[in-house]
Amino acid sequence: MSLSDLQPIPTDQLVFRLPQKFDTVEEERRHRQERLVAALRLFGRFGFEEGVAGHITARDPEHTDHFWVNPFGMSFKQIRVSDLILVNHEGQVVEGRYHVNQAAFAIHAMVHQARPDAVAAAHSHSVYGKALSSLGTLLEPLTQDACAFYEDHGLFDDYTGVVVETEEGRRIARALGSSKAVILRNHGLLTVGDTVDAAAWWFITMERSCQAQLLAKAAGPTVPIDHENAKLTHGQIGNDLVGWINFQPLHDQITAAEPDMFG
Repeated sequence: MSLSDLQPIPTDQLVFRLPQKFDTVEEERRHRQERLVAALRLFGRFGFEEGVAGHITARDPEHTDHFWVNPFGMSFKQIRVSDLILVNHEGQVVEGRYHVNQAAFAIHAMVHQARPDAVAAAHSHSVYGKALSSLGTLLEPLTQDACAFYEDHGLFDDYTGVVVETEEGRRIARALGSSKAVILRNHGLLTVGDTVDAAAWWFITMERSCQAQLLAKAAGPTVPIDHENAKLTHGQIGNDLVGWINFQPLHDQITAAEPDMFG
């Protein structure tokens, strides 16, 4: 057969993954738990841990005012599905064997309450997110990837110590607004998404965008993308489906490398 004999394969015969649909809440719950653990393992692999700080949450599909979260004091790199805890709207553990990080409850409970569209939220003390947050500034449209956050992230321009009170969480939720992310001054990054995959991807790519901005500005004068093209690019790459799609190669890598996490 010569190349001239080859015919295009119909697009409906090509594989293209989309978010799954579920017949039962039990199936959807297990799916969210597995994606949550995969995201946590990836955060560990990428060096986003800082002692006991950092958490990713996933809203329960049945008890929507409850969320699944990593336990207090457990390494991202070792967490398994069976280690996850379910926390109610009062910060009480209703399923699981471990304590909840009080900062995780204070922040995430208020974010989930304010954003019923947000299935998941991610926050950790990653190096470049912390560095950019100390400048009290937003991400600039310096790269194509950063445009995912153009006019779609907020700044919580305050710092009053470790977040342990729900009122502080409410203030963070207000700073987040309807956006996909918020920079917490002198603290770090927080992202949300309509899937665990999207929330985790937004955090990963936002951290890298913070790194790129810091490097670029240290090197010399920057050339930002103009408003119209930044808006256009945001429309192309800034929705949660694109976030979900971008997460899939990372999910494939971690599940192949660390299958023990599903235990």
